Amino acid sequence: PTLSRQIKDLEDELGTILFERGSRKITLTEDGLLLRKRAEEIINLVDKTEAEIISDKTSLNGDIYIGCGETEGMLLIAKAIKEMHKYHPDVRFHLHSGNGNDIAERLEKGLIDFGIFIGDFDITQYHYLKFPYKDTFGVLMRKDSPLASLNSISEGDLEGLPLIVSDQGLSKDFIPKYVLNHGNYNIVATYNLLYNASLMVREGIGYALCLDKLVNTDCMSELCFRPLEPKSEAEIIFVWKKYQLFSKTSQYFLSLIQKIFTSKEGHDVS
Repeated sequence: PTLSRQIKDLEDELGTILFERGSRKITLTEDGLLLRKRAEEIINLVDKTEAEIISDKTSLNGDIYIGCGETEGMLLIAKAIKEMHKYHPDVRFHLHSGNGNDIAERLEKGLIDFGIFIGDFDITQYHYLKFPYKDTFGVLMRKDSPLASLNSISEGDLEGLPLIVSDQGLSKDFIPKYVLNHGNYNIVATYNLLYNASLMVREGIGYALCLDKLVNTDCMSELCFRPLEPKSEAEIIFVWKKYQLFSKTSQYFLSLIQKIFTSKEGHDVS
């Protein structure tokens, strides 16, 4: 009875129904699901803040949160993590994979310290480092596909074929804006992260438009990758919020990232 009264008081305070009450079970409404999601985010942020405050000030420890899309550029981040663990093994890293919109939302809420954007994304509200190289767009296909005999793929080669595309790379008319500008294209599926899409390609469902070097295409694989023609590339950008107050540990990791990036040819720091 006490819990029921507290729930009713909360619903009255928010002016909405949080629970659908049935004869045998109670389920969350849409507003209830939203409240639970936000509550989980708040608790995670509280835990993160407490850990930063009570961490040992004389040594580097604690947690660093990074949001990232799928990119070979993560090799540089892995190099920085390895270097930091060599001297500060008590630091823990937490990687969250998602698309650009998801990463931006988590940055804004303070749930991650750093983010990695791929391709065309508004970075005016962030400090950033551009990776010293770019990712290459192309097509993932079976090695027995007719297109596998080509060295590169043009837009015309894809007309009429079943395509699997990134949901982030779709324009308003449901065409991947980074490659397909016109024509009659048959999009049979979209994906968020590439691994599951690669399974559909392996089963012969379609051709996946994606970035290179994210899926195994060696001599033992059934799959191969062909770049687009003309060449299409995406910038990889390491970002953090302007006026961000970092913990000592996060600040050290940022300086390490800057050192690794500036040691590579073609760096761009803003």
